[in-house]
Amino acid sequence: MAYNPKDYFFQKAKAQNYAARSIFKLEEIDQRFKILKPGFNVLDLGAAPGSWSQYASKKVGPKGRVLGIDLAPIKLTLPNAIFVVADLRNDPLDKIIGQHTSQGSITLPFDVVLSDMAPKTTGIRVTDQTRSVELCELALDIAKQFLRPNGTFVCKLFHSEEFEGFRNSLKLLFDRVEVLRPKSTRKESKEIFFICLSFRT
Repeated sequence: MAYNPKDYFFQKAKAQNYAARSIFKLEEIDQRFKILKPGFNVLDLGAAPGSWSQYASKKVGPKGRVLGIDLAPIKLTLPNAIFVVADLRNDPLDKIIGQHTSQGSITLPFDVVLSDMAPKTTGIRVTDQTRSVELCELALDIAKQFLRPNGTFVCKLFHSEEFEGFRNSLKLLFDRVEVLRPKSTRKESKEIFFICLSFRT
């Protein structure tokens, strides 16, 4: 079947007023592993265009909070979410929180750290895979600093030879590490998701 950017999941996301079809990846992860609960504080890395934050916002409810960060601006307004344009490779997260959130609006640590970060693809497979691993390692470093004990970390990786090594590093930090390729993932995509449960500080 030919590539169709406006496939079933695109149309479904549009019908439900979500910013992108990627919503259904997080929805499947949450339905299977129950990672989002009312009152949770959630960090959404690589949040643009905002569909994961939209879903998380609904799940955590009015007493929960979502902080979405991306290099690109996120054109959404959600009552319990804050969106920041920043480069986490250069800007420490605690500095970002201090500069862009009012006192008390984001409470540390986070209950869940989500990373849907992906590199701008070059078409060179090895290059794209290497950059994907680097973003996963960045997300993991942030999770190690700001995730609460027994918290959850979700991370997207372009599958490569680095898969086993990265999974082994996750197993050192979490009681349970699962791997999922959501049903809404495009057939030509090499992305997979790590779902890491029960963070051990």
